Amino acid sequence: MLVKPKIRGFICTTAHPSGCEANVMEQIKYIQSQGLLSNGPKKVLIIGASTGYGLASRITAAFGSKAETVGIFFEKEPTEDHTATAGWYNSVAFETAAKDQGLYAKSINGDAFSDAIKEKTIDLLKAEMGPVDLVVYSVASPRRTHPKTNYTAKSVLKPIGGPVTVKTLDTDKKEVKSITIAPATEEEINDTISVMGGEDWEMWIDALDKADLLAEGCKTISYTYIGAKQTWPIYGKAAIGRAKEDLDRAAKALNIRLKKHKGSASIAVMKAIVTQASSAIPIMPLYISLLYKVMKEEGVHEGSIEQIARLFYTQIWGSEALRIDETGRIRLDDWELRPEIQTTVEELWEKVNTDNLNEMTDFKGYQAEFLKLFGFGFSSVDYEADVNPIALLNTD
Repeated sequence: MLVKPKIRGFICTTAHPSGCEANVMEQIKYIQSQGLLSNGPKKVLIIGASTGYGLASRITAAFGSKAETVGIFFEKEPTEDHTATAGWYNSVAFETAAKDQGLYAKSINGDAFSDAIKEKTIDLLKAEMGPVDLVVYSVASPRRTHPKTNYTAKSVLKPIGGPVTVKTLDTDKKEVKSITIAPATEEEINDTISVMGGEDWEMWIDALDKADLLAEGCKTISYTYIGAKQTWPIYGKAAIGRAKEDLDRAAKALNIRLKKHKGSASIAVMKAIVTQASSAIPIMPLYISLLYKVMKEEGVHEGSIEQIARLFYTQIWGSEALRIDETGRIRLDDWELRPEIQTTVEELWEKVNTDNLNEMTDFKGYQAEFLKLFGFGFSSVDYEADVNPIALLNTD
């Protein structure tokens, strides 16, 4: 079958198997170019391993540190008539490349919030890999069914206290406009904390600890985004902001728990990048389009794999001093937040409109990165060739 991009709003409903493989191989080659991280992790569990920072973490651990990896994700499998989600094909490509290098790699496809997937993961680790020395928590989901109450919480992208009017970009119509977002209710705030806060991260570490699957010196890390002035209406005094406060709480609690293992818990604050999640957030497509233009012109642009490489090679297992803020978070958004970068972004933000969108921003770059998430736009791929959507994954 021929596979072409079918885009609805911020979602692409198709994914190209060969294009996703090209995307993964591009990231692998970048990590291999960085050399071997000899003191890096060796047995790694990545929860949320199929796209974005989670996938980049799995690639960096495996090909930068020769680590054995188990990846957890929730992806749609392919059928004879329909493609799988991009994360499925990413994971197939990763596993194939890892095994070609003699690296252990297995995956579990299912709801990471559930007790059943936690139990399945523990059984696999006990049988095949043993205690882990790194747990990456990189789950991005709009909803969560609580394993104890069965209540399904849905996160919202809303401010707290009152409505806010923000500039945004309709990526379908290529139109810059203002929208007003109603404030979150108390129930919506609590639901967003449940989905995007730190409780499930704690549940994973608790389950692994009780199963004696945390190695001495084990590290765990979760990723977050804070942003700058333009993004504060969504990431600051907002439902997501409250969830991020809960993530900070969880990191502190996990640090105390992991002391007995001589381990640690960290939150890494990452830069804004094009992901399936960020594409759905008001403000972000326009802000990222402006940011990419400025950072590329300054020569400091990074994608997910460059960010994770910098985190692994210079921070957690590197010789450079950790860039820690007052709350203890590792700051990988330091280049994004450089005053000269943000001053230029703010100036462009005030001037940008529908007519000058392509002149003022890197919207074309944004669109290209969005399509690459689903395996489209790689020069090495023949998109006029028939492809078999069925790609098998070594899931347990």
